[in-house]
Amino acid sequence: QVWPSQANFILARPPDGRAQSLYWALKKRGILVRYWNQPRLDDKIRITVGTEEENRTLLAVIRELAGR
Repeated sequence: QVWPSQANFILARPPDGRAQSLYWALKKRGILVRYWNQPRLDDKIRITVGTEEENRTLLAVIRELAGR
């Protein structure tokens, strides 16, 4: 799930709600996103919009982690 945004970032909830594990998996691959271990945010990550290449890499890694 991704919430509408008019800023340079998006707030996204992984389908399984395991944002912290996604955060660590992305970080391991050198992709930095924000994660807060706080109520109402602990199942979401914040992704800053990057370059076209960075965005493609992020999506490819997310697909890889999801097994697609």
